[in-house]
Order: sequence, then structure tokens, then C-alpha cells
Amino acid sequence: MWKGAIGFGLVSVPVRLYAAVQEHGLRLHQVHDKDGGRIHLKRVCEVCGEQVDYEHIAKGYQDDEGHTAVVTQDELAGLPLPSKKLIDVLAFVDASRIDPLQLSSGYYLAPESAAADKPYVLLRETLKQTDRVAVTKIALRTRESLALLRVHGDLLTLHTMYWPDEIRDAGDLAPPSSVTVRPQELKMATSLMDTLSEEFDLEGLEDEYEIALGELINTHLSDRPVPKKETAPAPDNVIDLMAALQASIDSAAREAGEKTERPGRGAKKTAAAGKTAGGTAKKAAEPRKRTAAKKTTASTASTGRKTTAKSATAKTAKKTAATRKSGRRAAS
Repeated sequence: MWKGAIGFGLVSVPVRLYAAVQEHGLRLHQVHDKDGGRIHLKRVCEVCGEQVDYEHIAKGYQDDEGHTAVVTQDELAGLPLPSKKLIDVLAFVDASRIDPLQLSSGYYLAPESAAADKPYVLLRETLKQTDRVAVTKIALRTRESLALLRVHGDLLTLHTMYWPDEIRDAGDLAPPSSVTVRPQELKMATSLMDTLSEEFDLEGLEDEYEIALGELINTHLSDRPVPKKETAPAPDNVIDLMAALQASIDSAAREAGEKTERPGRGAKKTAAAGKTAGGTAKKAAEPRKRTAAKKTTASTASTGRKTTAKSATAKTAKKTAATRKSGRRAAS
């Protein structure tokens, strides 16, 4: 969208400028709510009442007394603009000196040709190693703008900036200096920040409003009834700051746990729990088994002793009977 050169000192780096961002979204047109007919805006002159073609439209400025200065497109194009084809480096400053409020649109800068590769890489590496950015001027669409030149990955990028006097004074918008916070409140707020930042995926964010708008348009196109959705109201006050912080930490922790829960994980936990319970039951059953085994052994031993005693008694009785019988034979 622009071709020129970066100039600092006597060094010149031919570059091309490319848009770095591409806004997306469904474009809505003005239509007649009765029949859906498109509404067209016509450029009509308030003096003669005639519709004016674009090629006859000039720029004008009206002073406080009502006098109008008419400036044509050719006159604007003929104004001297040193930065029209040059990104003029004014100074190299520490990146921390730039207020993000001043940054506007972003662009990629690429070398114009192979001959520009060497000075391009030299400028890129110098900015990277010194942790500096370049404050420059550039003219885009016939208007000069302050701009910031910095390193982004392997590329140089350009950010148009607002002029210092375009940043409004904040005045007394900040809370009074008498408002203080306690150390434990800072600690809990830090804990909440850490919890909300766990596994945060910036690349996964999407425009929920744009998605809802697309669903609404599809509903109209398919002649379906439009569902009513209510948005939760924002809290209007904070009664107990500590309680609100703790509740926020608990809620964020629950949401983080739900996100990290994976399919089958619950089954694994259940199986592990069952295994643990089974092991515990097995351990609990082992003493009972040993006790039962002891009882069985004791009972067996007791039965064995009884059997042995009976056998011994029987043998003794038998021997006594034999002795008596022998005695009777001898007597006769």
C-alpha cells in the first residue's frame, strides 16, 4: 500500500508497507425497516440543491466568521511533504519511553529488493540488541503522521502514532490518593490474577458478539423465530472486597479445573479408586484370614489330640484284656 525508504543519517533502506491487521465482521447496510430496501446517501449541494459527482467534490474549511476556504485535490497533492516517500527517522529511544496510548494502526515493512536485505537486517538487529525503537515521520494518504518503527520477530513494523498534543489530559479521573489497599488485599488480588492467567490461550479468543450476530442473521434468513437472550447485568457495587476476591478465586479455580478435565480421566480416577479400595479390602481381609487359619489349626490340633488320646485308651484296654485272658489260661 506504500513504497518508499527508511532514512537515518546517510543510510537508506528501500521498503514496502503492508497492512498488518485485517478487521473482520459482518457488514450491515442501512435499509428500510418496512420492506428491506437499501438506503442510498446522495451528495447534494445545499446551495444549488443539485447532486454532485465525486470528481467535483473538493475539501473546505470554514472559519468562525463563516468564510469558507475551498481546497482542491490537486492543491492538496501538490503540498510539499518530505515524508511522502520517506520514513524519516527522528531519533532512537528506549522502548519504555513510548506510551501505548499514542499507538494507532500497525503495518509490516518488507525489503523492497534483495539489495535492501543487508541494510534492513542491520537496522533490525541494531534495534533488537539495543532494545530501542525509532520515532519517525511518514505521510500516508496525503497526511503526515508520527510513527514508531520497531522489531516484531524477523520483521520491522511501523505503528502510526498520535501527536503528543492529541493525547488528552486525564485530569482528575483517577481515585483520590487517600484511597489505600491492605497487603492481604494485594496478596489475594495477585492470587486471583495468577489463577485467571493459568493456561490462558490468547490465540483461542474469538468475537462472541460477531458469532451471535451471524446466528441472528441466519435466523432471519431462514424465517425462524428469534430467540431472546438476556445479558447478565454488571455488578454495580462491591460490599466486601475480601469476600469478593475470595469468591472470584474459587470460581476461577473451578473453571480452570473444568477446562483441564479430559475425557476418560474420570474413568481412570474411578478405576484407580476401585483398585485402591480393592487393595484396602484385601489388606483388611488378610488379618481375618490369618485369624481363621489359626482357629482352624488350633481346632485340628485339638481334634488330633482327642483322636490320639482315644487311640491310646483303646490300646491300653486291649492290652489289659489280653493280659487277663493269659492269666486265666495259666490258672487252668
